[in-house]
Amino acid sequence: MAPVARSRARGAVTQPARAVPPAVVVGADRVAANGDTANKIGTYQLAVAARHHRVPFYVAAPSASCDPALPHGGAIAIEERPARELTHLQGLCLAPPDIEVWNPAFDVTPHELITGGIITEWGVFAPGELRQALAERGAAGGP
Repeated sequence: MAPVARSRARGAVTQPARAVPPAVVVGADRVAANGDTANKIGTYQLAVAARHHRVPFYVAAPSASCDPALPHGGAIAIEERPARELTHLQGLCLAPPDIEVWNPAFDVTPHELITGGIITEWGVFAPGELRQALAERGAAGGP
């Protein structure tokens, strides 16, 4: 039976001291036409760990999350979280007031790391097959 792990333990799932899972499956908020995906921050790192350990990496997303108008992941708008989430704790400022903060809520996983496929209600597609599958089914995508 395959293990189920909480999202914060993702990297530990593929560490050599543990039994390596047969596959990793994550969700996606957006899928570009070339198969790049955007999901919660940390998904990219999980894809890298899965690739390193030769574990198939799948992305599950409804076709409504697939946007053929987005050519690649670089075109996906990434939400920025408030800087205060990183600079303050219980109202106390822990960083210099003028510090530059980068706090993305999502990251982009390049299609090359999606080794298992993209799972939709239409089936499982290699990232390179997704554009054709969307065209054949007339998917509108978009937000």
